[in-house]
Amino acid sequence: MTIRKEQLNALLIAGLITTSAMAQTTSTTTRTINFPLIGLGSSQTVQVSVANSATTSSSGTAASCTGTIAFFTAAGTAIGAATPFTVASGVVFAATLPFSKAGGTGSHAVVRAVVTDTPASGVPCQLNTLVEVYDTASGVDARTLEGSTIGSGPGGR
Repeated sequence: MTIRKEQLNALLIAGLITTSAMAQTTSTTTRTINFPLIGLGSSQTVQVSVANSATTSSSGTAASCTGTIAFFTAAGTAIGAATPFTVASGVVFAATLPFSKAGGTGSHAVVRAVVTDTPASGVPCQLNTLVEVYDTASGVDARTLEGSTIGSGPGGR
């Protein structure tokens, strides 16, 4: 009888350890914004900006968005490594890609931008995005693509 009691105790302890470990696991959701194709002239730069418009939660958790901005060629090949970002409430972050790095031939290239956001569970994040194409030398804006807003928590969806 003591052997069975010891086995049951061992199973109970193993179950509690497993449950405790599972309770500590946090799940994250990855949200992705795929922008339309972007035509880029030889004198231009494309810039993707992200801003966090969420506010601190009622429990005091500070707003924060974490993710990456990546650029791809028309063939779907990644251009360099994705640029990581972490933005607090009210903060703007931008990643740029000049024509010289876009992988185009001649005087024109087609690229695609992708923003990936991986918010932490329970952390407010409302990510606003914007894509601009501007003249590299003068900074004059040639066109702007309004992005999307994705988010959760105070100020979020």
